[in-house]
Amino acid sequence: MLKRLAIKNYALIDNLDISFSEELNIMTGETGAGKSIILGALSLILGQRAESKYFFNQQKKCVIEGTFLVNGFQLNEFFAENDLDYDLETVLRREISSDGKTRAFINDTPVNLTILKKLGEKLIDVHSQHATLEINDEDFQLLVIDTVAGNQSLLNNYREVFRSYKKAEDRLKELISQSEQSKSDLDYFQFQFDELEKANLMVGEQIELEHELDSLTHAEDIKKSLLSSISVLSENEPSAIVQIKEAAVNLANAEKYNPEVSSLAERLSSCLIEVKDILSEIERIEQSSMINEARLQEVSDRLDLIYSLQKKHRAGSDIELIAIRDEISHKLNSILFADEDIEKLKVEVDNHYKKVLDLSVQLGKSRTECIPKVEMQVMNTLTQIGMPNAVLQVVNDTLPQGKFDLNGNNQIRFLFSANKGQSPLPMNKVASGGELSRLMLSIKSLIAMHTALPTIIFDEIDTGISGEVALKVGNIMEKLSKNMQVIAITHLPQIASKGDTHYRVYKDEKGDITNTNINKLNEEERILELAKMLSGDNPGKSAIQNARELLFKF
Repeated sequence: MLKRLAIKNYALIDNLDISFSEELNIMTGETGAGKSIILGALSLILGQRAESKYFFNQQKKCVIEGTFLVNGFQLNEFFAENDLDYDLETVLRREISSDGKTRAFINDTPVNLTILKKLGEKLIDVHSQHATLEINDEDFQLLVIDTVAGNQSLLNNYREVFRSYKKAEDRLKELISQSEQSKSDLDYFQFQFDELEKANLMVGEQIELEHELDSLTHAEDIKKSLLSSISVLSENEPSAIVQIKEAAVNLANAEKYNPEVSSLAERLSSCLIEVKDILSEIERIEQSSMINEARLQEVSDRLDLIYSLQKKHRAGSDIELIAIRDEISHKLNSILFADEDIEKLKVEVDNHYKKVLDLSVQLGKSRTECIPKVEMQVMNTLTQIGMPNAVLQVVNDTLPQGKFDLNGNNQIRFLFSANKGQSPLPMNKVASGGELSRLMLSIKSLIAMHTALPTIIFDEIDTGISGEVALKVGNIMEKLSKNMQVIAITHLPQIASKGDTHYRVYKDEKGDITNTNINKLNEEERILELAKMLSGDNPGKSAIQNARELLFKF
């Protein structure tokens, strides 16, 4: 329930701080005094859109803060899911700066407006005179039936299964479409795979072949260079080896007389051994080097094949070609086994369908059984508030076989007749504004008996009613307030007299500034306010006596 509402710098409000009682709270005041402004401020902490042009002072920020008692309303899970601190006194706060930037908080934790709105919907139901249009909405009508029937758990279970069913059904359609398209491409994929498979590609083969091709192409130049190297090292007169040997002998002679030469002689001897070893390797390579036209052609043909496949498949290497071959192989396997996957998915879809059907039947049965209860209780309430001949007829249509939506396979329609002898019709065709207000009050009263909603606000739903009917509407609100907190904005003294707490909203004009204020009325002030509502600003003794009787009537 709403314990306290603080408003700073909003519309005609500079600073207000209102505390509410647990039962029936009445707000009255002249038209334009600011009652709807207070409701507008409350809507900001319920997640509604804000506009800075409605600030009292454009130089300051607007702050709206509501304190709610949330114990006993099963909100622990909501707070846990959204990583919020759960307090029995929960504070919702909205701050809007003059440049339009807005921030929202739940128990001092910053939240986005979506979370703020979701929590607000669990705390307060605002019902205005314009909300009677909601009664014509089929989703709302279905909600009424499900709320009274206690179908929430069953409906949540159904929706979970329904979403799984639709997801599997969409996947099946997608798989069938892909299979049909793939089968038309089967020959093309098979040709590509056979071509790559026949090539028998191996990782690293391309680089090895390119090196070999280079060697085969320049075999004659290589052999010529090797022979020239052999000639320089061992065949020329004098050869390099002979000259190194001669230098080694000379150093050996010199080392007898100069010890420093000894290390040089050893190094030169080592060089001679290395040169001989190099000569041996050159001779081996030269002997194995041959001009092999057949192998040259074979390597060229193999590389031409690889290059051709790379160009065709837009690949940069043999490794990429092998990856493409494996990918095509996977596609072929998918095509070949697609029918098997489709059959498996068909079984899964069928199983989901059976569950959806079973749960929808349970929902339909529960709704059908609940309809007489809804019709009877609403008509009983309507009788109490001056509509004894009113008839509410709830029609439960079943969707065509195999058709389901997120709510099952039922379409609920409310038909209404306010007068004897008039056939029930859709409400927008037969009900006046006052009749719709009373019908909506009856339905809201019924819902309140079957839900844990903490607070309901009635914003001038007394349109089109007066006298004894207004008194009876007040009785309904009073009765409703025994199960939940009720805040009623009204112009009717019959309704205002039923409140546990009465607030008067008024304008305070000082100089060029108009300010909206509110004050809680004591007993004598309530009598005077009711008297003014009965006869005008200057009530006489009879009006005051009438007001006193309204307030203390047992």
